[in-house]
Amino acid sequence: MKTSILFVAFLLFITTAFSQANYSPETLEKIKEVENTITGNVILNDERPSTIIERMAKYKVKGISIAVIHDYKIAWAKGYGWADEAEKRPVTTETLFEPGSISKTLNAVGILKLAQDKKVDLYADVNTYLTSWKFPYDSLSKGKKITLAQLLSHNAGLSVHGFPGHNIKAQLPMVLEVLEGKSPAVTPAVRSVFEPDLKYQYSGGGTTISQVLLTDVTKQSYDTWMYENVLKPIGMVNSTYAQPLTKQKQRLAASGYYRDGLPVLNKFHAYPEQAAAGLWMTPSDLCNYVIDMQLAHKGKPSKVLNPEMVKLHLTPYHNGPTGMGTFIDDLSGAKYFQHSAGNDGFCGFFYASLDEGYGLVVFLNSEDGQLLSEIINSVAKAYNWKNFYREPQRKNSPAITISNDVLKTYEGIYVYENSWAAVAKKENDYYFHADNLDVKMHFTTPTRFFNTEFSAVKEFIKDTKGNSMGYTRTVNGKEYPKAIKVTNLDTLKLESNVFGDIGWYLFENKRYTEAISYFKRGLQLYPKDYTMLMNMAHVYLFNKEYKNAIAIYKAHLKDTIAPGNSWENQMQNDLIYFKEHHFDTQPFDKVFAELKIKKPMGY
Repeated sequence: MKTSILFVAFLLFITTAFSQANYSPETLEKIKEVENTITGNVILNDERPSTIIERMAKYKVKGISIAVIHDYKIAWAKGYGWADEAEKRPVTTETLFEPGSISKTLNAVGILKLAQDKKVDLYADVNTYLTSWKFPYDSLSKGKKITLAQLLSHNAGLSVHGFPGHNIKAQLPMVLEVLEGKSPAVTPAVRSVFEPDLKYQYSGGGTTISQVLLTDVTKQSYDTWMYENVLKPIGMVNSTYAQPLTKQKQRLAASGYYRDGLPVLNKFHAYPEQAAAGLWMTPSDLCNYVIDMQLAHKGKPSKVLNPEMVKLHLTPYHNGPTGMGTFIDDLSGAKYFQHSAGNDGFCGFFYASLDEGYGLVVFLNSEDGQLLSEIINSVAKAYNWKNFYREPQRKNSPAITISNDVLKTYEGIYVYENSWAAVAKKENDYYFHADNLDVKMHFTTPTRFFNTEFSAVKEFIKDTKGNSMGYTRTVNGKEYPKAIKVTNLDTLKLESNVFGDIGWYLFENKRYTEAISYFKRGLQLYPKDYTMLMNMAHVYLFNKEYKNAIAIYKAHLKDTIAPGNSWENQMQNDLIYFKEHHFDTQPFDKVFAELKIKKPMGY
C-alpha cells in the first residue's frame, strides 16, 4: 500500500511539474473536474470518484496524453505520467504515441483523396490498380470482386484482423511478405474468408492491400505520400507513418508497456503494415483531423476532401457500423464518429460529435484500455455531451469476511454459453478471472458476489457437502444460463478455441499440469488443432518435461499450422512472443539446436 501511495504521489508531482500550457480559470476548472471524477461502471459504498493518477496506478498505466475539443477548437491538451519510466522522461503534448488502428482512419482519407483526384475508382476491382501484387481470388469470393470501398469499410470478407508488430532490431518483413504470410511476417496470408459485401468483418489485412495499392498508384513511398497529401495539409505536422521510426522522432516517442506493466522489448514495435497500424501521432495532431471533419460535415471546406468524399468517410456503408475509415455511433439521435486502437504496448481512442463541435483524443502507452472509457465518460460529463454520459452504479459492499476454507471450495474453471471463467488464488487473495481480467469479488452474502468490472451478479451453487457446482448469473433481474464448474474433463465438450484459452490461462499462471490436461482433452476432440498441440508442447517444455516436448516438436516439424504458416515458422513466432513477454526462453535454445531451426534475427 505504501508503495502505491508513493507512486501516485510521484505521478501527481511530475504531471503538475510538466503541465504544458497556461489556460483560463474556466478551462482549468474543467481540467480539474475531468481529472478528479474518474470512475468505472460501479462505485462502492460511499467511495468518492478517483483521480486520473489513482486510476493510472490501479491499471499500471505509465503514461497518458489527452486532448479535448470544444466548440470546434482544442480546448486543452495535457500529458500525465511517464513516456519512458526507466529514462524518467515525462509525457508532454509533443510525445508521440503508436496506438495502432486509428492509422486506418487517416489511410482512408488518403484513399478517398486518390478517388477525389480520379486516380482510382472506389467501386472497381482492386486488381485494376495493383501492379506489384495481385489479390488471388478463389472460390470463397464466389466470383465477386473486391473494391476499395469494401476495404475501407471492412466489408471485403478478408482474413487477418490485426498485426502484432515486430522487434525494431529484428528483420522486418516487406509488406508483400505480410500479404502472403511469408517469413519474417508473423500473420497468415491475407485471403478471402467469404464473399465481399456479404457482411462486416474487421480486417487489418484488407487495409494493408489498400496501402500497397496507394504506393502502386502514386509511385511514392507510403509515408511520404501520406505526409504530403494528408497529414501535413490537415494539420498533423508532427505525425508520421515512417516505419521504423526515424532516430530524430524516437526522442519524442513514448515507450510501450504490456498490461502487467512490463516494458515492450526495445521500447516499441515496428509495423510495416503502416496503413493498418503504423501511424505515430499526438492527440493534438489527431484533433486537427477531427475538427476538419466536423467542420466539413457542417458544410465548411475540408483541407483535404471534397463534400462527396467527406460524406463517404462519415456515413455508414450499407447501413453497417462503419463509414469508409470511421465507426459511426447513433446514441439515441446523437451521432458520433470514432475509432479505437491498440498496438503492442499502446492503445487509444478518438470520439467526436458529428453535429456539434466537441470530442476527445486519448492515448496510453499501455495495453490495458479500461481507463480509456473512464476518461471519455468523465470528459463527456464535464462538457455535457449529448446522450453520452453513463452514471456509475453505486453498490453496497458489506464488510463480509469469507474464510479461506470456503473460498477454496470456489476455486476452479467454470463454463457457460461456450465461454468460461475461473476463480483462483493469486498473491494471497482470491480473484475472479474472465475476459483476460483478474478482478476482485465483492461478497454480499457468503455465496453471492459481484465485480465492478462486469454487470452480472453471481451466486455460487453448492452440493450437500458444501462444494461449488457452479454459479448463477443475473443482470438487472434477468437470469442467464448458469456457469457450471468443471469437475470431469473426460466428458467436457467445448469449442477448440475455448480449450485453448483455458489451457493458456493455466499455463501463464504456471499451473502446468492442469494446462496439459485441458490441452489433452481439447486434442481428443480436435486432433488437427496444431496450434493447441504446439502450445501443449510448450507447456511440457516449461514444466521441464523435455522428452514429451521434443517428441511433439519433432513429430510435426514438417506440418502446416495454417495456410502459409508452417510448424517451424510458428515456433519462431512463439519464441518471439515468449521473449517479448519476458518469459525465460533458455529451454528453447536446446530445442532449436536439436531441431536445427534458425532463431529469428534479434532474438
